[in-house]
Amino acid sequence: MDRFSALKAFTRVVEAGSFTRAADSLNMPNATLSKTIQQLEAHLGVSLLQRTTRRITVTPEGREYYEKARCLLEDLEEIDASFNTARNKPKGHLRIAIGGSTACDVLIPLLADFMTSWPDIRIDLQVADKPADLISGNIDCAIRGGPMEDSTLIARKIGEATLVTCATPGYLQRYGTPASPDELHHGHRLISYLSPASGRAFPFRFTRHGVSTELKTEPHLGINESNAHIAAGEAGLGIVQTFNLFAETGAGERRTGGDPQRLAPGPLSFSRCLCPAPARPAPAPRLY
Repeated sequence: MDRFSALKAFTRVVEAGSFTRAADSLNMPNATLSKTIQQLEAHLGVSLLQRTTRRITVTPEGREYYEKARCLLEDLEEIDASFNTARNKPKGHLRIAIGGSTACDVLIPLLADFMTSWPDIRIDLQVADKPADLISGNIDCAIRGGPMEDSTLIARKIGEATLVTCATPGYLQRYGTPASPDELHHGHRLISYLSPASGRAFPFRFTRHGVSTELKTEPHLGINESNAHIAAGEAGLGIVQTFNLFAETGAGERRTGGDPQRLAPGPLSFSRCLCPAPARPAPAPRLY
């Protein structure tokens, strides 16, 4: 069994959702493709796909294997692309969807080097906290955090962040420093981030002894835009929960008035770069 070919075959089946469509795209007989997947499953000792006469379903083991295989194949594509860059210099239009605070504090400070290295690539930043539809919006890639909700997208982990709960020194002098999350219910003013999609307030989240908990309260101030949400904390209007990369580094130190006060660590949130699938991303998104 050619393991590289088997990896490509398996990822193509998952992305196509059909053995027939995957076999056509690989220019391979359906029987050969089916045998290749069976050999791969035998090699791994797990079932990757559940097959019926009407559909295929990816097993949990298959989903985990797909994510790792997809990353490996993308890495190989990038290696090839890096050697072709000198002859085929990337150019074109790159459309990126990203949240407000992530754009201001993370991406924009990095763009100067990228644009110097690839001057023929034009960039459109579509900055909004509400997740964009990559297909209908004609967006090449998006930066999002949290759980992966759309399995049809190609995703690559690019970082992680921890929720921190913080306030300005002036606020803490006036209202006191809570010793535990439970004290947020008593005499403290909370600034909640509102979902741009639903308008609901996100609960404050904490991790105690490895167990994640949520604190649901009525916020004194709710804001549905990430930069304004952090700015309200900077203004001393209350206690705010945001990600450590916004509260602790760069502009975040100014925003929170210095070292943020931590009550308890929040759960990790993974940031991903997402591209539509199964179409192969163009050179500009791959470089980005």
